[in-house]
Amino acid sequence: MRLRLRLALTVVAVTVPVVVGMGYFQHSLRQRGQEEVLEASTLARMQAGERERCEASPETWTVRRGPPGQGALRESEPRERTTPEDESGPGRDSAPRERGLDGNGGPPPDRGPGRSGRLPPGVQHFPYDASFVSRNPRAPVLPEELVRGARAGQGTVILHSTQEGRPILDVLLRMPWDGGPCAYILARREEPPSPPLGGMPPLEVLAVPFFAVLAVVVALGPVIRRVRQLTDEVRTSAVSHYQQPVSVRGNDEVAELARAFQEARAEIQHQLSQQEAREQALRDFLANTMHDVMTPLTVLQGHLSAMQQRVGRGEPMEPAVMASAMGEAHYIASLVHNLAAATRLEAGEPQFQRAPVDLNAVVARVIGRHQPIARQRRISLVSGVPEAPVWVNGDVTLIEQAVSNVVFNGIHHGRDEGHVAVVLESTRQGRFRLRVIDDGPGIPEEERARILERGFRGNAARTRGVEGQGLGLHITRHVAHVHGWTLTLAPSEYGGLEVALEGEVS
Repeated sequence: MRLRLRLALTVVAVTVPVVVGMGYFQHSLRQRGQEEVLEASTLARMQAGERERCEASPETWTVRRGPPGQGALRESEPRERTTPEDESGPGRDSAPRERGLDGNGGPPPDRGPGRSGRLPPGVQHFPYDASFVSRNPRAPVLPEELVRGARAGQGTVILHSTQEGRPILDVLLRMPWDGGPCAYILARREEPPSPPLGGMPPLEVLAVPFFAVLAVVVALGPVIRRVRQLTDEVRTSAVSHYQQPVSVRGNDEVAELARAFQEARAEIQHQLSQQEAREQALRDFLANTMHDVMTPLTVLQGHLSAMQQRVGRGEPMEPAVMASAMGEAHYIASLVHNLAAATRLEAGEPQFQRAPVDLNAVVARVIGRHQPIARQRRISLVSGVPEAPVWVNGDVTLIEQAVSNVVFNGIHHGRDEGHVAVVLESTRQGRFRLRVIDDGPGIPEEERARILERGFRGNAARTRGVEGQGLGLHITRHVAHVHGWTLTLAPSEYGGLEVALEGEVS
């Protein structure tokens, strides 16, 4: 459903009950006004001379209001000419009645509504004494509600009832005098049937829903145009992969919506750029990794083929070929381990499996793994650890890979017949320090800050790239970061490089 139609229906749904309520309120006011007019006009009539006539002939006295413009007539005077005795009994002077109620042959003058004595149309009056009995045979029996209210001391008792399907308004008034056949006067009005819903409200009230809907439709025109324009701009931006901006105009809710779309567009662009960067990095990573894996694999295949030929000819193995083949296999294994570690680190913190880790055992496993290749290159690989185990809280696989990367770099960048030492220390401040020291060529100071970046290769690694993708120290730095440790690179006292990991023990 369209916004304009929805709001128009909402306005109608709100205003229709209001109009109906106003109709009921108007009907109630009209009814209350009729009651007050009837009460005031009856009192005014009785105090203007009708009391004497009522008390003189209570058996026939009544006053009714004829059709509009006819005036008030007393039912004590017959509508057709009769003898005076038939109208008011023997001895009653009929001259005033023959001349009319005003003594001049016409009906008494109407004095206007309210207290002037003018009666509403369709009203009849009947007298009752203090016992609520009327001497007029045409007077109706007073309903119990009226009698009960009068006996309770109410000066005016009002009752709305229905007789033969027509609504009746009864107003029982206590006269300001005591006793007599006219102590109470019943003013009865036979009302026209009530229209549905209390009658039709005035035209100005009925026009409220129409003008409200018209105002909503007119007022929503610019808003709907702006919403449609914003919709078109958002769709155009989506087609352009969110390169097309969304215009923001004004300071209202539509502008806030446009501003929210603009912020969402910026966030989507940021996510898309990151995704494109990751995809490009992945493509580059896979291409370079294939090269880094295929190079040592091809060398290893060559060594194995040469070894197979020598075995086939019955010739002894060459130690240099064996050492080279072992080094290539060691490099491939290290590269695969680094790829697995990089994948876990890219997945984020939830992939970590934190548990107590014995660093003494980690150092022992790393030394044992790299000892064969170190011996082939005649490099002395030694370690020093405290007697008591040093425990930390972290992921044992990532920690072991980080330490292995540093030792691997020390061996492959070290000189033949050189030295690589792994030293683990525990301080009194509840911290540990793990150092890997070599006496190789080291790293120039201008490259030392960038060597931790992913993919950076130093001068010593630019030929075949024993660091491959430059993942080794990059992964070590990342592992240190997620565990809250520090990683520092500094020249060693033996001329090479010293890599230190520091952190808190558990």
